[in-house]
Amino acid sequence: MPDDSSKVEELNQQLLASYNELAELAGSLAHEIKNPLSVIRMNMDLLAEDLAQPETQRERRAVSKVNLVQQQCVRLENLLNDFLRFARLRNLDLHAGNLNDQVERVLDLFEPQADELGVEIIRLVDADLPSILLEPQTMQAALVNLVKNSLEAMPDGGTLTVRTRATRFGIALDLIDTGCGMDEKTAMNMFDAFYSTKNGGSGLGLPTARKIIEAHGGRIDVQSALNRGTKFTLEFPTPKRIG
Repeated sequence: MPDDSSKVEELNQQLLASYNELAELAGSLAHEIKNPLSVIRMNMDLLAEDLAQPETQRERRAVSKVNLVQQQCVRLENLLNDFLRFARLRNLDLHAGNLNDQVERVLDLFEPQADELGVEIIRLVDADLPSILLEPQTMQAALVNLVKNSLEAMPDGGTLTVRTRATRFGIALDLIDTGCGMDEKTAMNMFDAFYSTKNGGSGLGLPTARKIIEAHGGRIDVQSALNRGTKFTLEFPTPKRIG
């Protein structure tokens, strides 16, 4: 007779197989939608070129409508791309690596935007940070979503403190911003797929980040209060064999 643990493992495998099948189906559907959407956008771009110099009121109204369709096409393309990244995340090819390297690359990417917003990025990285198992490109994608979220919370400037540190069981990464913060409801739902308080937001950036972090064996926690900023804490285990 199989014991309870084997039954649980079998159930987990069945659930994982069902999820993978559903994710593959959803990803295929999103890809099929992208093809006709690309055709629509291409023809709207061509039509916009034909109407580049409107002479009548009717032509000006047509230009306005074409521009609106173009904007919505871009929004849908971004949504589909976010959804494909979310749905197609599978088992990662993890190797020993340093989280500091991924953090530095992402922060370098956002420095120009931070300067424009008047946001100071303070880097407090632990030079002796132990290695963890990670996939660089995927980890950077998660960090991009988190840093982007922090900067968007500070349109009038502020400070983003990014700190790495060793913990008892692994390592941690803190991202602390002085932005607008969130109420309790938003903080509780922010990692739910398609939940967004931003106009035009896909609601998939933070859920994708959490999914990536968990695929690395980690966890993410958020602390926030309105008008007092937000703190994300990411924790990852350090396998003894690469510690």
